[in-house]
Amino acid sequence: MSSIINIQIWSDIMCPFCYIGKRRLESAIAQFEFKNAVTVEWKSFQLDANFVATKEDSLVEHLAEKYRKDTDWAQQMLDDMTQNAKNAGLDFHFEKAKMANSYNAHRLLHLAKEKEVADSLKELLFKAYLTDGLDINNIAVLTALGKEVGLEEQSVNSVLSSDRFGDAVRKDQQEAQAIGVQGVPFFVLNNKYAVSGAQYPETFLNALKQIWEEVENTSINTEADNSCCGIDGCN
Repeated sequence: MSSIINIQIWSDIMCPFCYIGKRRLESAIAQFEFKNAVTVEWKSFQLDANFVATKEDSLVEHLAEKYRKDTDWAQQMLDDMTQNAKNAGLDFHFEKAKMANSYNAHRLLHLAKEKEVADSLKELLFKAYLTDGLDINNIAVLTALGKEVGLEEQSVNSVLSSDRFGDAVRKDQQEAQAIGVQGVPFFVLNNKYAVSGAQYPETFLNALKQIWEEVENTSINTEADNSCCGIDGCN
């Protein structure tokens, strides 16, 4: 069966709710009767395109400073998010997280998209940052992850040693701005329905069913859970 439902997802590797949202969407698709008619297209979004990481960066201290709270508050926020991840079958280890600029990872994702392995690479990038504590802006790390999903090392090196796909990253982010994306993950189904945040599987499943049945709604009610990350942080 050819693709009938296309889901575009704007997300950032540095966004924990984006990984949770990926799992919840996958759960919904698995339950959808016409799952073989669904395709997923990953779109680039950077929560902080100008971020420059240093070895001294601490995620807890970064969050505390960003929200103007103390470090105990920031740690509790991470603990709560870790529990949310467990409920989605994920294992977050923020104590190992290495903060990084995700620009190069997004460029590599566009190469993976060209080779039809973007979903596999996106999964590995999320796991690398949120579970394994790897630097997703490190060339050696990106090269290894690219090779793991079947990308040729020469092609990976060609991308990472240049600004190839930089225009594609910027285009995705311009598209996000044009349609009013304020935080990620942000899902657009068939260029018609928008779902914002790491919604529960039931919300995604209902959206898929509505589209399949060609219900003439202009929007889908997604008020149940608005868990997402924006330029000002995660909610």
